[in-house]
Amino acid sequence: MPKLTAMMIVRNEADRYLSRCLESLLTFVDNIIIMDDASEDDTPELCLSYPRVKLYRQPHSMFLTDEAELRRELWHHTLENKPEWILAIDADEFLEESFLKEISYLLRQSNFKAIGFRLFDCWGNEDFFRVDGLWNPWLRGFSIYLIKYQPQLESAWPSLKFHCGRLPLAYRQLVHYESAIRIKHLGWAKPSDITTKYERATRQDPANKYMEREHYESILWPSEKIKTEKWLEQLSP
Repeated sequence: MPKLTAMMIVRNEADRYLSRCLESLLTFVDNIIIMDDASEDDTPELCLSYPRVKLYRQPHSMFLTDEAELRRELWHHTLENKPEWILAIDADEFLEESFLKEISYLLRQSNFKAIGFRLFDCWGNEDFFRVDGLWNPWLRGFSIYLIKYQPQLESAWPSLKFHCGRLPLAYRQLVHYESAIRIKHLGWAKPSDITTKYERATRQDPANKYMEREHYESILWPSEKIKTEKWLEQLSP
């Protein structure tokens, strides 16, 4: 089986989903490269409690001021660990369990160097995901999360401080396979997180450079206006 390395950025994740995420990942990845963005809680200690996790730490938080530079550093450290395939994932994201049935095929096949997945935002709790407006995963389509490392490709990121993407630009242009496996995102699953994320997004993007104002405002829609569907795990891809 080709080597699979996961990489992620974390900050103050000890009391959220990090432990569950790492345990899930370690059922199918060989190692995990983590860039800690100056956490002020027990996140580093939690990461180091897993032998197959390699942790790098930033002395000062960069995610909200220069995300692209932080991502470049994470990429650099990931390459130091000689990856074959790389999964770019966050600490509140979970590939559904049926991925275990597809991973062998994905890593061994030679037709695609990039794999795309659809991300589903659980909203207000972990059992329902949002499907209205730009939150509809079918409208957003597939995004590349899994790539085969290719040393001939450039490792450049767009010069953006916010929403710069998880992978170098060259990898985002690859023809990719669209997997039926879904990613369950818990970043909006707690009501308190919804308000916090809204305030952060509008503070970072007051001129709506990265997203339309209507999309930001839809974060705080009343519950009767939000459309959701129940999350049911797929038994097979």
